[in-house]
Amino acid sequence: MINEQIRDREVRVVSADGEQLGVMSSRDAMKLAREAELDLVKIAPKAQPPVCKIIDYGKYKYEQSRREKEAKKKQKTVEVKEVRMSPNIDANDLNTKVNNAKKFILKGNKVKVTLRFRGREMAHVQQSKHILDDFADMLKDVAQVEKPAKLEGRNMSMVLTVKR
Repeated sequence: MINEQIRDREVRVVSADGEQLGVMSSRDAMKLAREAELDLVKIAPKAQPPVCKIIDYGKYKYEQSRREKEAKKKQKTVEVKEVRMSPNIDANDLNTKVNNAKKFILKGNKVKVTLRFRGREMAHVQQSKHILDDFADMLKDVAQVEKPAKLEGRNMSMVLTVKR
């Protein structure tokens, strides 16, 4: 809330340079703000009495948006990359998939390893679980299993993440 939007009877006022001006009526606080050619902005509405500061509102909003942008820059988004395989994968193909997953993990992403079963392959689901176990074992130096292998419909999948 700014200027005339402030309807409280008494407010604690802080000047533009951070000096405490004390508790006064909101009318007096508005007069002080107008004399300084600045705005009266309610900073802490829950306090008793509410705290208002005499500042340039446009500049305040601009600095607030800059702080939010800076905080957003420092965030790291973690993507989930997927590596798909079939139960009758060859050793060389498996090594290629492991190398791709290793690259993803070293970049800081999570890797979802999916084993797809088609047709009669569904009859041999339990014998194929060792492929995912071997995959995790090959990456144990850089990754750890976040979500263990689980059968979901025709796919068995697990999630690997960076080792800490």
